[in-house]
Amino acid sequence: MLTFYLQQTPVASVIFFFTLVTSIYTFSHEQLYGKLMLHPYSIARKQRLYTIFTSGFIHKDWGHLLFNMITFYYFAFGLEQMLAQASPYGHLLFAVIYLGSLVLSDIPTIIQQKNNYGYYSLGASGAICAVLFSYILFNPKMTIGVMMIIPMPAYLFAFLFLGYCIWASKKAQDGINHDAHFFGALSGLILTIICFPWVIKHCLSQF
Repeated sequence: MLTFYLQQTPVASVIFFFTLVTSIYTFSHEQLYGKLMLHPYSIARKQRLYTIFTSGFIHKDWGHLLFNMITFYYFAFGLEQMLAQASPYGHLLFAVIYLGSLVLSDIPTIIQQKNNYGYYSLGASGAICAVLFSYILFNPKMTIGVMMIIPMPAYLFAFLFLGYCIWASKKAQDGINHDAHFFGALSGLILTIICFPWVIKHCLSQF
């Protein structure tokens, strides 16, 4: 089974494994959080630029990690396989979509919080939203279980999710970076369309 994943989805496999290892290791070495978390104040001053990447490979707790990795498992491996079938550079393009969205999803937060010394952020949610929305472009009418319970068409879920992110970004006080979710999803859509321009026609043909 492991050999199959490494052969068919090498990039997703490496990201999945690396995220698990770094997150679990950080749980036991809490002093690393301060070094690896996204810190817009420092980044705006050209310091700790590496945290734009490292913050996407650590998580706050087991619940945060498991939720993201379950979503990653259900969509990232399938997406990489689809991209590999669609292009000889599919594995590389999957990396571009994931890592590119990881960076792009954080830019609005960096701009908004650049003068807030006490603001930190972490987690792979932006990149994972990108993977999910990229997958939806290829399969807009598949069924998605909201909270793994309520089934609905993927295209409907996408609109509701983006709407919720906009609302939550302005109103919610839950400590979640909803902007990263929103811009991660948009980044996934945009990068997928740039890499596979025909996906728009493919998506519309499903209706």
